[in-house]
Amino acid sequence: MPAATLRQLLEAGVHFGHQTSRWNPKMRDYIFTSRDRIHIIDLAKTQTLLDEACDYLRDLVAGGQKVLFVGTKKQAQDAIVECCGRTGQPYVVHRWMGGMLTNFPVIQRQLKRLIELRAMNERGDFERMSGKEANEHRDQLQRLERNFAGMVEMRRLPGALFVIDCKKERLAVAEANRVGIPIVALVDTNCDPDLIQHVIPGNDDAIRSCRLVINAVSEAILEGERLLSERELRERAEAEAEVARAANAVAPDGEAEEAAAPPAAASPVPGGAEASGPPSGPAAGEAPAGEAPAAATAVTGEPGEDGPLAATRSRARTPHAAQEGATAPSSDGGAAGAGGTAPDGETAAEGE
Repeated sequence: MPAATLRQLLEAGVHFGHQTSRWNPKMRDYIFTSRDRIHIIDLAKTQTLLDEACDYLRDLVAGGQKVLFVGTKKQAQDAIVECCGRTGQPYVVHRWMGGMLTNFPVIQRQLKRLIELRAMNERGDFERMSGKEANEHRDQLQRLERNFAGMVEMRRLPGALFVIDCKKERLAVAEANRVGIPIVALVDTNCDPDLIQHVIPGNDDAIRSCRLVINAVSEAILEGERLLSERELRERAEAEAEVARAANAVAPDGEAEEAAAPPAAASPVPGGAEASGPPSGPAAGEAPAGEAPAAATAVTGEPGEDGPLAATRSRARTPHAAQEGATAPSSDGGAAGAGGTAPDGETAAEGE
């Protein structure tokens, strides 16, 4: 569907050009005829070129670029402000300041100053200043608002310029051509089309004509912004899906490594064929470490006694006493070994 129908272009008066005496011969290809010494623009070419310009701007905005609207004549000011308010594009409607494109770093300092003055005004700093200083700051704020209010959000050079009446805005056209920024312009019969990369032949003096073209361009820009947001969402979703796939690919590899790892050494099982370590306690029938055998205690007796005396005492023991001595602790505090220590002691004494 075209951006504007032939009927809409005809009703808006886009076909009216300038007087034949004021025409630019380079616009001959876009003129249909002349009537009452007024050139009539070929609306079929206007419709085709308008569609091409809208397609170009839509693709440009979809790629993340901005379009700077320039129109300082009264017929286009209100329409440009309204269009840029809907699309969020920068604009210049009061006066083109020299160097807005060729000396952009200086313009950026002016934009920062405008933001600072706005913040000071909102905080009420002007009321706390002296009268003279407050008036100076207010005058500076008004001047910056008038010249740079539409560019305050522009952080870099735009991707394209959209110009109404490129003859009146010849300074903006010259700067754009110098820095290599393409221009889309509504070109009347008194303008030079060689300076414009995307020509829209039409009447740039009628309010309805300017508004119709600006609205068509704004719709294309809104379409481009929608495509840009959809692309960003799609790229974000693809990135999240890629991260999820990478996480899923790492998990099976980790499980395979765990399965391939050798099993840990099993703990010793009681009654097993092999023991992984030394026994935890003394074996049955063995005396604990640090304890002397009961037979030696029975033979030697108490410390400090000689052999015959110890033997006599051993023979004097009764069988009951010998049985008790079998379980009594030895002289060094250890428990007697099980299995009849006293009878062995008696046998040793009798042998002596």
